Amino acid sequence: MRFSKAGWLLLAGIGSLGVMSAFQHSWREYPGTEYNDYPIPPDYQEKTEWAFARLMYPNASHFAYNRFRRFRFNVDWTQGGRGVFWTTDYPRSDRHFSAALRRLTRIHVRSAEQPVNLNDGDQYDWPWLYAVEVGHWGLTDAQVKAMREYIDRGGFFMCDDFHSAEWEIFMESMRKVFPDRPIVDLDNNDPIFHIIYDLSDRYQVPGEQYVRSGRTYEMDENGRPAHWRAIYDDKGRIVAAICHNMDLGDSWEHADNPEYPQEFSALGIRIGVNYVVYAMTH
Repeated sequence: MRFSKAGWLLLAGIGSLGVMSAFQHSWREYPGTEYNDYPIPPDYQEKTEWAFARLMYPNASHFAYNRFRRFRFNVDWTQGGRGVFWTTDYPRSDRHFSAALRRLTRIHVRSAEQPVNLNDGDQYDWPWLYAVEVGHWGLTDAQVKAMREYIDRGGFFMCDDFHSAEWEIFMESMRKVFPDRPIVDLDNNDPIFHIIYDLSDRYQVPGEQYVRSGRTYEMDENGRPAHWRAIYDDKGRIVAAICHNMDLGDSWEHADNPEYPQEFSALGIRIGVNYVVYAMTH
């Protein structure tokens, strides 16, 4: 996995590209599934080119088998906390990845993430939107409409950390967002895998459970192999990057965990860097 030659030119010029600006909305930290007192970075209110925008969403009314946790569904997803799937890995994963992006590129990056609620209408301020555990999401009709408009206006959506049969629950909402566009497997030659790092030789990136289980997949044998998928617009631009049967969020979250293998975090961060730079240059 090496830097592509074009990557340096892209990074040098990225600050002059037209990106969604504003970043005016107030910042708030929510209770997380695993973290409630993670240190707040000093630049949490700084206006920058890019910040890690994390999608807030309601839990699905039903969900696929999960061997690790039990969650209640009568929780207020707008307030975060345990039992709210969008807070998985939050905020440690977001802040680790933001630090890596700042070190590896010339993008002006804020250290603190931005939780984004589609009901508030502020998603248009963020050029890149990430959702975790989408095998447990359940977008409302209003959120489906807002998500599609966000993407049609030029936004880029990335989702991650869902496995095996959770695909069908993910698709219940995604089919509503894109009833007119297919989800396809990404070809190794797609520019998204070469815009900064050359990532032809990818492998399954497991969650932290690998430390205990030694397995790169989750749930059952259908959890492998990993699938890098996408939705394209009419101009051939990827508008939704779909990472199935992998856990990039954990690879960011546990980048400083000596028990979690370095090669998984190394690949997970490189994939994220490529996706962000692609989103901001295409």
